[in-house]
Amino acid sequence: MAHVPGLVRIGSKPAREIARDAGLIEKLIANSRGFDDAVGYAPNQAFVGALHPRAMGPRPHFNRIVEGGRRFGPDGEIMPEREFLGLMALADQFKLIQLAPELAQSAAADLARHPLRESFKPDGLQAASGDPAAALARGALGLYLGNGECAGALATGHHEDANLAAPVIAENLACKASGALALAHLLRLNQLDPATIEYVIGCSEEAVGDRYQRGGGNMGKAIAEMAGCVEASGADVKNFCAAPVPAMVVAASLVAAGVFGRVAVVGGGSLPKLGMKFEGHLKHSMPVLEDTLGAVAAVIGADDGRSPVIRLDPVGRHKVSSGSSAEAIMDALVTAPLDRMGLKITDVDEYATELHNPELTEPQGSGNVPERNYRMLAAMAVRRGLFGREAMAGFVARHGMPGFAPTQGHVASAFCYLAHARRALTDGGRAQRIMMMAKGSLFLGMMTGQSDGMSFILERNGG
Repeated sequence: MAHVPGLVRIGSKPAREIARDAGLIEKLIANSRGFDDAVGYAPNQAFVGALHPRAMGPRPHFNRIVEGGRRFGPDGEIMPEREFLGLMALADQFKLIQLAPELAQSAAADLARHPLRESFKPDGLQAASGDPAAALARGALGLYLGNGECAGALATGHHEDANLAAPVIAENLACKASGALALAHLLRLNQLDPATIEYVIGCSEEAVGDRYQRGGGNMGKAIAEMAGCVEASGADVKNFCAAPVPAMVVAASLVAAGVFGRVAVVGGGSLPKLGMKFEGHLKHSMPVLEDTLGAVAAVIGADDGRSPVIRLDPVGRHKVSSGSSAEAIMDALVTAPLDRMGLKITDVDEYATELHNPELTEPQGSGNVPERNYRMLAAMAVRRGLFGREAMAGFVARHGMPGFAPTQGHVASAFCYLAHARRALTDGGRAQRIMMMAKGSLFLGMMTGQSDGMSFILERNGG
């Protein structure tokens, strides 16, 4: 996770509103969180594995700091914005970013002390130091810190190609840098040699391409290169917010078929969704909480006798014929695969679904997304006669969990819970079976009115 309040202004929604009202920039600056507040924010601590989502305590979370909150957790880190801008510059092979000299120097020094310094070689930041003011005068995109200080500038990739415009390049560099950060942490924390990764599947939301191949690029291989996976090839799986779950199924299938021994699935952060709900936060006198880029990574390999097993036989999928109602989607993803296994809804210990942090969505009127999903699942169990309506709240508490992920759909859609699920299925955890499910809104692209989704079950090894 990267805390990047200065990049909020180039998120899609804030950028559009700033174009109408430049005074909004000062409001964003005034309502930005400091790094210590972001680190001490309970959902962020849950994201890096220092807290289980059920241990976050009652809301609101934004007005108190978790005691003992740490930048580095069992599953990664919360990186400050100066270092992350340095990481973006290191991800920029075409030298489009110019950082302010002081920031380039401080980012290089901080990254030289970072646990992943051998992966990212911060000496390369010297080449990114330049004159942002001159670049801005030539029409480059400004890069700012949360306090409003100009940190750098990013030039367009091509003046006649909308898909290489500076804001698009910024989105893709942020995605690449955060994805590589997640993958490098995963490899280090699990003592895996990057050279043993043979394939990297990108499941991010960003579309890499040019005027002729809009969205046709390959973020997976770009991330593989930056994370030092020198023996890997890669490709991307796109499915709106649902992409990580089919990417995991594809990865597991490749390993099961013997095509590759180890496959990584990586989702970098979505810069366009920074500040997406900022108006609700300002309206309720809250800090702008959508100020972090979440990124996720997993490695799938052959059965080691201990790690959870991905069941490929009962994969749930939303077919063309499934129907588009919320209940029809849930039936396709949950009850249909469980029926094939001869299991009931209550036979799954935990469900990981759209785990968006409701503190980000509720102020803007979008509601509590995970609670809505869990209550629908409980209602389906009631209709199947598994328990009475009075037991629905207890089902939600036992089998569901509070949302804690940034509102970047592919990150929130089950994938963010994977490390917690692994602990629940190993290391003395009590779970035997966890379902991971994700949904995607294909209709947003105006090519079909369909939704989509997929699910799979993780089981305790030997269970």
